[in-house]
Amino acid sequence: MSSEDSTLRRVRFYGAVDLATHWQAGRAAEIAERFDPADAPTSAADIIELYNVQQFVEAGFFPVDYTDAQRAEAQARIPTMRSAIARFFTEIDGSNVGQLIAAVERNFHADLLELLGRNKAFERCDPDDMLTALNATGVNLSILLGNKKLVHAYDTQLRDLLLSDVRNAEHLVRKYMQKDATSEIFLPRSLTSVQVRQMLQGYVDSADPNLNYIGLIEISPLDIKTGVDAKLKLSAKRRKDRMTEEFFRDNAGIASGCEVRISDTQDDPVTVEMDGMVANFTYSRKWLDQTVDNASILNNFQHLFEFANRYVLLTLPAYPADLSVFERFLTTTGKTEYHVGAAFHLIETSSLLQTLFYHRYLESKDIDLEAVVAWFFEKYLVEEFGARNFSFTPSSSGSSYLQKSRHLFAEMESVAMQFALYVENGELDRELLAITSDPVLYKQLPSMVVGKYIYAGKGNEIGGILRALFSDQSELAYISDTLKASNAARLLIKDKVSYEDFAEHQRPIVDRLITLGVLEDTGTRVQIRGRAQLQILNSLFGTQAASYYHLTNQGRAEADSMVARGWVTRRTSLLSEAEGSYFNYFLNKIDFTNGPELRNKYLHGSQVNSEGEGAHFRTYITALRLIVALVIKINDDFSLSAAECTPREVR
Repeated sequence: MSSEDSTLRRVRFYGAVDLATHWQAGRAAEIAERFDPADAPTSAADIIELYNVQQFVEAGFFPVDYTDAQRAEAQARIPTMRSAIARFFTEIDGSNVGQLIAAVERNFHADLLELLGRNKAFERCDPDDMLTALNATGVNLSILLGNKKLVHAYDTQLRDLLLSDVRNAEHLVRKYMQKDATSEIFLPRSLTSVQVRQMLQGYVDSADPNLNYIGLIEISPLDIKTGVDAKLKLSAKRRKDRMTEEFFRDNAGIASGCEVRISDTQDDPVTVEMDGMVANFTYSRKWLDQTVDNASILNNFQHLFEFANRYVLLTLPAYPADLSVFERFLTTTGKTEYHVGAAFHLIETSSLLQTLFYHRYLESKDIDLEAVVAWFFEKYLVEEFGARNFSFTPSSSGSSYLQKSRHLFAEMESVAMQFALYVENGELDRELLAITSDPVLYKQLPSMVVGKYIYAGKGNEIGGILRALFSDQSELAYISDTLKASNAARLLIKDKVSYEDFAEHQRPIVDRLITLGVLEDTGTRVQIRGRAQLQILNSLFGTQAASYYHLTNQGRAEADSMVARGWVTRRTSLLSEAEGSYFNYFLNKIDFTNGPELRNKYLHGSQVNSEGEGAHFRTYITALRLIVALVIKINDDFSLSAAECTPREVR
């Protein structure tokens, strides 16, 4: 076997909850069976692979046809595996480190450092000997900084290495500012905050910085520890603006956006056509003219403009499932950044244009959209649910859009607080409202129904299940040119796929999903076990939550079963977590530093006026969209509660 083939086949343990681990179980079992402590591996590459095999055995990952006796025999080898690994690394010192760790493949560099540190090699080796050997093996600074023991052992040497190149500031950005960095980063204790600040400023001023990292510095929160102050943020903003302008000076880009129009002849309420990245919405004038009562106007936002899906989960937030492969893996996202992609921008543009379009259409009918919102709170809630004392005051017709925006943000905060007090007390006491001054926390707004939302649990199998079924990177999405789809769930639904159709490396994942009760093999095809389970899993992947009370009785029983297995949890709030994040992104800095912060700027009078009334008009339309979205959620909550968890529309 060539060294290249050996490298490709080397076993690597990705973690107990990663289904990608399962397809290597057979190879790991082979190595465990062949292991002889009297003839242990003598190369670092083979020893590190044995370390990964040991983790497979410890986690109980074996081929599905393994007997109990074979499992027990493999697990009995664990102590001798550990001993062989420790013996190899405890023999490393300054005289032989360069020779013994040479030729370790890049994918195993982190394991190499872990085993060196665990067996005290850093204490036995002079810094120059160890760092020279690691450099010769190709271990880069990013991997070095990922090992806490090495950084502590060679503190000043790592500090000097960091300071030697302005581009190393990217490691600081990854540690302090980048979300979901591929590995943890440890910094030398001798590195001061002044040096951090100097490195970041030097990077901003350098000849060829990464635009993504400059953007992260711009939106990073002020913090002495990270070296980020107002001057650095402004410097990063100006550099980013220059770099962006230079880029688009020579690159035209791709046209995207949406168009909205009315048809006098169209019978369907709406038709949607895509022209490249441009969405064209055409609405029937007949439909619009027939739905000008207050209830129908609000329902049009929910159903015609599709502000919410069939389970009344808002379609407006940025959901990770909508990110493309490029946006997920090849873009750099800040720890305090709301991660948006092309899909979010399209929905953002279309929903804003739909709100503007409908606002103007209603004005042509002498209907004020704010007055419709006031009707919902002051009349509809009383007549339909007996919920009294709610109030919403529309803006004055002669007000500027600056004044209207300020007023609408204040009124939206007021109705959110009114709803919270109503839920907490079973009634709305206006005097209590008058003395309640706490800021509205949208993620913490209560609900009248218990356990309203289902969320995927953490640290268990549900993440692997969701990735295997719905990710466009799933190992199961492609079998052949005739058996393929955008994800595995779609493939299994649209095609008759037998167990034998799957390749050998795919079958361990299929076996695992069958064992978990997610898939079933009928003998003629592998299929998703139940529609109710699929509905919940699909919602968890697509919108990061499922709405319990919008499920059928069978669906609720399935959800209860998932809770019992520890796959999911149920929590109570008016907005789902993703919806709450969406409101916070637009309104404040509670969660994110890259949002427009509209509520704070307008209520505190700190908005920039350089763009004139047009900018305030856009803010006003955004505020209208947010208040309508809040109305949709409040109506759903009242409906679920009043109908004993049977939803109904505004009527």
